[in-house]
Amino acid sequence: MHDLPPDGLPRYRLLTGKDDATFCHRVSEALALGYELYGSPAATFNGDHVVVAQAILWPNRKR
Repeated sequence: MHDLPPDGLPRYRLLTGKDDATFCHRVSEALALGYELYGSPAATFNGDHVVVAQAILWPNRKR
């Protein structure tokens, strides 16, 4: 595992979007890169659809 996320991505990210398969794939892809979930997901309704948010964090793997 690398000390820094790939492609210049930040250590902390907040993924947001419509609660659908596309959002789930985004979170799954981040986990596959090596990110870890940070905290619980959040959800709200914008009057049209459910919007979700999930924080992810690049693990601090100091050797």
